Amino acid sequence: MRSLGSRIPAWPCAAESAESARRLVRTALAAWGLERLLDDGILIVTELVANAVQHTEGRRIRVSISSPSENYVRIGVVDKSRTMPVRRVADDNDVRGRGLALVDALTSRWGTDRVPWGKASGAS
Repeated sequence: MRSLGSRIPAWPCAAESAESARRLVRTALAAWGLERLLDDGILIVTELVANAVQHTEGRRIRVSISSPSENYVRIGVVDKSRTMPVRRVADDNDVRGRGLALVDALTSRWGTDRVPWGKASGAS
């Protein structure tokens, strides 16, 4: 399994960390020859980071990316919140509430697991 994340430091739980997360995804997918997944991967990690930033009071997040097989990639974000995310149905005039719907549309599966220190959200 190819993996990046265990060596990645925790980043501030702030919108600015989305750029570092996108850079991580770009680097990993290019190294693994999976550039065809780049646009979706960048959107997915951006939405997962935005969800963590908006819904946790923790100060740090951690992002990981792994590829257990040639055509399978998993992107994850860990934060300190114990509150599980909920996929919403946004109205036409809502400016928020579409992130997890986008993640759902772009992935074969996504979900969140509680961990002792918070939660881990991931998509593949």
